[in-house]
Amino acid sequence: MTTDTTTKSAASGATPGETVLDARGVTMRFGGLTAVSDVDLTVNSGEIVGLIGPNGAGKTTFFNCLTGLYIPTEGEVRYKNQVLPPKSFKVTAAGIARTFQNIRLFANMTVLENVLVGRHTRTREGLWSALLRGPGFHKAEAASRARAMELLEFVGLAAKADHLARNLPYGEQRKLEIARALASEPGLLLLDEPTAGMNPQETRAAEELIFAIRDRGIAVLVIEHDMRFIMNLCDRVAVLVQGKKLIEGDAATVQRDERVIAAYLGEPLANDPGAEEAAEVEAAEAAAEATTDAAPGKENDR
Repeated sequence: MTTDTTTKSAASGATPGETVLDARGVTMRFGGLTAVSDVDLTVNSGEIVGLIGPNGAGKTTFFNCLTGLYIPTEGEVRYKNQVLPPKSFKVTAAGIARTFQNIRLFANMTVLENVLVGRHTRTREGLWSALLRGPGFHKAEAASRARAMELLEFVGLAAKADHLARNLPYGEQRKLEIARALASEPGLLLLDEPTAGMNPQETRAAEELIFAIRDRGIAVLVIEHDMRFIMNLCDRVAVLVQGKKLIEGDAATVQRDERVIAAYLGEPLANDPGAEEAAEVEAAEAAAEATTDAAPGKENDR
């Protein structure tokens, strides 16, 4: 493992109120299917923003466009006013980290090793330094391990640093994935359904952890289906329906909107293409995800 001695990067620093994420006109098509259509969204430093919508609304596809896993068909994504490159590892290096709807840990590595993997975008030591293992390398390695342990302490997993990731309970695997994402020192953290499958106690712990992340100066954009969780957590909420942004506002405004109520109750909306077309979009997303996962070197992007 090659690491540097920096525990905080320029990526995580942000002026209060600064626009961290600026997505404009983001559209993603899979052949003739449009999964995301002309979506605008901003996230400012110090904010927690929620992204909600029924299954098949295009939320994860939108996340994938923000993080370089997909190249948007149209539109652009800016981080701190810089257009993001269409490569996931470069997006991470720029200052955006994420977790996944389906947990993606290195199951046969320890908890500590998983977090150390997240440090690779902050590496300054090169190949020769790693091979020669001189004093500089050992100093950098020690600093990186210390930072990883700080993050494990932060999420409550320091006592399990030497455990294999696969042996952690489900809720703790979610925490580990967040710690690994934080290891890249992001200015913006994207969480894809962080409480899926959790019991109420675990959900409450996840809420407290996200507030603590925000208090560290990291902006958060979160997808979630638990409406009570998302409305308690977020400063603003955006609603996607059939790939389009239906409304954006504070929790009270969104909850009162009749179109949002209709979307979640399954009542028909104007020009609703129906469940069959929504299923086609979900299938297209899954096929694209499978293709991405099969690409050489994909594990290094996670």
